[in-house]
Amino acid sequence: MKILAIETSSRAGSAALMEEDRLIGESYLDGGLTHSQTALPMAQQVLRLAGTAWREVDAFAVSVGPGSFTGLRIGIATVKGLADAQEKPCYGISTLEGLAWNLAGFAGWICPVLDARCGQIYTALFYGDGERVLRRGEDLAMAAAQRLEELCALEGPIWLVGDGAKLCYDGWKSRLPGLRLAPAALRQQRASSLAAAALAGAAVPVPADQLAPVYLRRPQAERERLAKLQQEGAEL
Repeated sequence: MKILAIETSSRAGSAALMEEDRLIGESYLDGGLTHSQTALPMAQQVLRLAGTAWREVDAFAVSVGPGSFTGLRIGIATVKGLADAQEKPCYGISTLEGLAWNLAGFAGWICPVLDARCGQIYTALFYGDGERVLRRGEDLAMAAAQRLEELCALEGPIWLVGDGAKLCYDGWKSRLPGLRLAPAALRQQRASSLAAAALAGAAVPVPADQLAPVYLRRPQAERERLAKLQQEGAEL
């Protein structure tokens, strides 16, 4: 099965074409352009260079969150349009699970961490057995200190991956002798990892109209509005 994956959950964007365990091609860009400018052109470029027509794509995969609210919406909308036009199934993959698949082939605990601001992180826990990536916890928005305490109970190497990995590594390494930092080239979200996760059964295929983002937290504007309403209520 050929899967075309699109990743737009962070500043960097990518598109990849994968067939079974073979990565046919991937386009990655972290150049400051918006995903609305790059997502579709990157997908088109990958298919063109691979000599693959749109009709030959069997399914689509996309990151559904957590991550940038705008980025997630762009990626999901792009995949919805492509899949709906061709009546192809879609795989909505957790951003954190995609990050864990960056380390497929690594052995030990895998802990993706994304900076959620305000002292919180988006995180989950996986285990790599050298071949597969196995989920060991749900996606959460939580205090970084709480995640540290939970990791202290684990034995063996613990790999950090994601845009919050370096910050957490610097703050946690004195408490966790087994802590490891993923190589820089594997630390950011990649479309090829989304495709690999989809092919491994990380999500159930759904029709395009059932794809939806998973934010874990309300958007900042909504949080600020609710805080303002609570403050006004307290002043009455």
